[in-house]
This record gives sequence, C-alpha cells and structure tokens, in this order.
Amino acid sequence: MIEYRIDRRSGVATYVQIVQQTKQALRLGLLEPGDKLPTAREVVEATAINPNTVLKAYRELEREGLVEARRGLGTFVRRGLNTAPADSPLRAELDAWAVRARAAGLDRDDVDALFTSVLDTHFKGDPS
Repeated sequence: MIEYRIDRRSGVATYVQIVQQTKQALRLGLLEPGDKLPTAREVVEATAINPNTVLKAYRELEREGLVEARRGLGTFVRRGLNTAPADSPLRAELDAWAVRARAAGLDRDDVDALFTSVLDTHFKGDPS
C-alpha cells in the first residue's frame, strides 16, 4: 500500500504531489494493475489534507487512464508504468552514486540540482 507524504513547503500543489507519488510507485513497480489505492479517508487520516484534494488527484489519475474507480469498492490501478523496477541494476548504480555524493559532502539540494542538470542535458525536449 502506498503511503503519501505531503510536503507543504514544496510549492507543489497537494493533489499534484499525490499524482506524482502514485506515478513514481507505478514506475518503480511498487503499484501494479489491480492494486487498490488507499481510500480518501485513509489518506486524510495519514496526511491531514482535505478529502476533496485526494479525490481531485484520483480523478486526474483516472483521466490519464492509470486508475479506475469502482463504485463501492475503491480506486484501483488500471495499468502500470514500471519501466524502471525498484530492483533494477540502474537503481543499484544510482544508490551507490548517492552514497558517494553524500560522502563527498553534498546535501539533498546539491544532489537534486546536479541530478536535474544532468537530466536536462540528456532528456532535453523529451516530454516528462
């Protein structure tokens, strides 16, 4: 089951954070077709956000064809995005790189800036 973490200082709309975290879980294979998303009530209890925000996020995911609402049952994953499974060799390499970056004294913002710069170089013009 996915657990959403809401960063109120990020400047990113709360429903967008839920959409992004769901897509990340789909890409990593942590959520698969048929899996049930937490109910709006469960997300509200865990994050103290408005239930309409959760429903807005779920509607956006449904509009993108990633989940489907089943009346009286909940919201379920319709299709995955798992192109980079959590146990891939690339993840292990990235993990080792992050360890080296931290040992070199880089903080999270430094790594984020560096990683974004590299992504921008290699994926310029690609849709995100």
